[in-house]
Amino acid sequence: MKTNTKIAIFWHRRDLRLDDNAGLYHALKSGYKVLPIFIFDQNILDKLEDKHDRRVEFIHHALREMQEKLTNLGSKILVKYGKPNNIWQEILENFDVAEVYTNHDYEKYGIERDKEIGEILNSKGIAFYTFKDQTIFEKNEILSGAGTPYTVFTPYSRKWKDTLNDFYLKSYTNEDYFNNFLEYSPLLWRGVGGEVSLSDLGFQPSNIAFPSKEIQEKTIQNYAEQRDIPSILGTTRLSVHLRFGTVSVRKLVQKALILNEKWLNELIWRDFYMNILHHFPHIGEGKSFRLVYDNIVWRNNEDEFRKWCEGKTGYPIVDAGMRELNATGFMHNRVRMITASFLIKHLLIDWRWGEAYFAQKLLDFDFSANNGGWQWASSSGCDAAPYFRIFNPTSQTQKFDPELKYIKKWIPELNSFDYPKPIVEHTFARERVLKVYKEALK
Repeated sequence: MKTNTKIAIFWHRRDLRLDDNAGLYHALKSGYKVLPIFIFDQNILDKLEDKHDRRVEFIHHALREMQEKLTNLGSKILVKYGKPNNIWQEILENFDVAEVYTNHDYEKYGIERDKEIGEILNSKGIAFYTFKDQTIFEKNEILSGAGTPYTVFTPYSRKWKDTLNDFYLKSYTNEDYFNNFLEYSPLLWRGVGGEVSLSDLGFQPSNIAFPSKEIQEKTIQNYAEQRDIPSILGTTRLSVHLRFGTVSVRKLVQKALILNEKWLNELIWRDFYMNILHHFPHIGEGKSFRLVYDNIVWRNNEDEFRKWCEGKTGYPIVDAGMRELNATGFMHNRVRMITASFLIKHLLIDWRWGEAYFAQKLLDFDFSANNGGWQWASSSGCDAAPYFRIFNPTSQTQKFDPELKYIKKWIPELNSFDYPKPIVEHTFARERVLKVYKEALK
């Protein structure tokens, strides 16, 4: 039996917060009572092999926080598990829905999913509204003077900063309209459930604490000096919160403008890579940004790839990074560059293999940033390192971990016979990859 009162629905995805949320703000001002929903998407979860995947646990934790806040407001978020088209059919059978609101998704699957759901809703006369929320600028908002997308970061960031004004930074005052959430009633929810446990999803908790979403002002102030040192907490660890929208990018940019331009640039890189994905969708289909780089003949040695994944290459800075990733779901950004460069240019393994492994392991995995980083390391991407730039793991260690504090934390057997010999000699690997790249790009 349907509700006899028309309502609006807000569909949470990568915006797991009630404050400063663009789509939710518009839903709460729609004139209808608002039912917030979240769908654990079976199409995505079925592809996750690790049933202790901490990203699922992170989402579950964030939803629990939201549920507590909504319960205090006399409402609830409806949490479902299944395929979105089936879930939406079920919701429409139980609620009299006038309008649906959500925020933009920029990834290939998300765009296709939203198109399908939009068609289902529109066929029933239900409006489907989407809004910009996870970026400051999107799509065609930052273009060159010739009206073309930027493919180099520096001019993009300059235009980004020149275009920025209070309009783009203004927070949405959602809390002014919290009384417009739909009042929870067991009768209303009869037949749709609404509570989903981790075990219902087929996942298990890890019981490892997640990074705080509190903004560490001192860390931001010291960011330029400390961001490349993996042995200290020189970065904010807010990337996972940006990934799932438990913090607002607008609030972070407001802080960055006051505290540190170098940290602001990192937020701009995030917009830049999403901008690249929008304008060059072929990168979302497994292709190099610069298509000529798909001519490279990779060695793709599976045994060497396994040793890289396990942190057993015999190069301590590489192995420490991989072990940190495997143990925590996090890897320091400087070390991400070193490990990626090593896989591609020392072992001549296709960057897509590394991209996929990071996608599987990173707590803060974001397709556009992960793809951008891997294509940067492989020299195939926009504004990438030139192909002849090959990180020397030894000199990187001397520069960024000279006392081996980071390395010893993750490789306790460093100076024992248990630690493996180097998988490949650096000078040999460098000459080999230069030859292969030159041959592919001529």
